[in-house]
Amino acid sequence: MSNDAMRTQMETGQGFIAALDQSGGSTPKALRLYGIEEDQYSSEAEMFDLIHAMRARIATAPGFTGDKVIGAILFEMTMDREIGGKPAARYLWDDKRVVPFLKIDKGLEDEVDGVQMMKPIPGLSDLLDRAVGHGIFGTKERSVIHSANPAGIANIVAQQVDLGFQVLDKGLVPILEPEVNIKATDKAEAEEILLAELTKGMDAIPEGQKVMLKLTIPTKPDLYAPLIAHPRVLRVVALSGGYSRDEACEKLAQNHGMIASFSRGLTEGLSAQQSDAEFNAALSEAVDAIHAASIT
Repeated sequence: MSNDAMRTQMETGQGFIAALDQSGGSTPKALRLYGIEEDQYSSEAEMFDLIHAMRARIATAPGFTGDKVIGAILFEMTMDREIGGKPAARYLWDDKRVVPFLKIDKGLEDEVDGVQMMKPIPGLSDLLDRAVGHGIFGTKERSVIHSANPAGIANIVAQQVDLGFQVLDKGLVPILEPEVNIKATDKAEAEEILLAELTKGMDAIPEGQKVMLKLTIPTKPDLYAPLIAHPRVLRVVALSGGYSRDEACEKLAQNHGMIASFSRGLTEGLSAQQSDAEFNAALSEAVDAIHAASIT
């Protein structure tokens, strides 16, 4: 597997990243939206089998290819399983030309200073080594900003950048994700502070190394243009953050050079009850809409 080919695709590919990384806490909701109620499974193992089947159905669909879906973020358990008879990450790259990423955060701490930092990640070094062995290109790590608190936002960016350095040390490309809550009353102010802190963080990255950023679509269009142009930033991607797909695509299209990395925005309208033909058609429609918004 060529890391150079993956890097080129992430830097110049005309498309978006699929976020297929719902974790333990968000899986029941994701399954419910997919038409599988909680009374249809009786254990966590069954629940994860069902969500894996959903992800495999998406990944193997004809419309899910590197032409429009340039990357996909996987949950650790997905990385350890197979899709199409191959280890998941290898299937994505070898068969679909979709660059595989791994979600590595373990969830969020309670809110302090208007932000939720990442919980500690025990066994991080081993997890990253396993990711390299699976042919994973990069990682994703999420924390959340709820208000325009300068101290909190400085802390959240410092934690993200520090983790980013640990990922870079393993030869992987980190996607730093300091999400701004779309319901924050001072969202625009929080984003201005975040832009300043992230710019400082990016300036601290050594020459020759690059990270990616996954950010909430900003209130002010093109606010993050300086980060998109930053020499240490490989790509800036957007999260759908609870917006409907139509709303997320409309907002994203106003931000030039920012591409989607949607989770719920991608799977909206997909259902376990659909025939394969119906499912594939609905997924292709979603892929086309998100792709169109990503290439503005």
